[in-house]
Amino acid sequence: MWGVPDSYFTGMPSTPNRSLQQTRTSLTPAEVLASAKQFFLRRSSLYPAFLEQEGPTYVTFRGQGGEELVIGVARDVAATAVTGSTYMFDQQIARFFTTLPPPASGPSAEQAVA
Repeated sequence: MWGVPDSYFTGMPSTPNRSLQQTRTSLTPAEVLASAKQFFLRRSSLYPAFLEQEGPTYVTFRGQGGEELVIGVARDVAATAVTGSTYMFDQQIARFFTTLPPPASGPSAEQAVA
């Protein structure tokens, strides 16, 4: 990889199954997206992210080195499903999910998806 021997990476921590995360919330899809923009754009962070695209069901941000971070939403009967996808910003997505209120009823725990 990039001229670096594979043995260099042996023993380095990996984060399998952490590039896609999901949760559910009582907020509407529009409220989730507004919260995501506020969280990722105004939060002082080691890894700042900047709004790149947005639509009625998603927002995308670009961060350090061009890394993409995507938040998508889908409304169902009882709650809004929220999905976050990234390679480098998994910890920031997990932190954002903790700011969302749980759904009125049903599962509310964050889930990592393969």
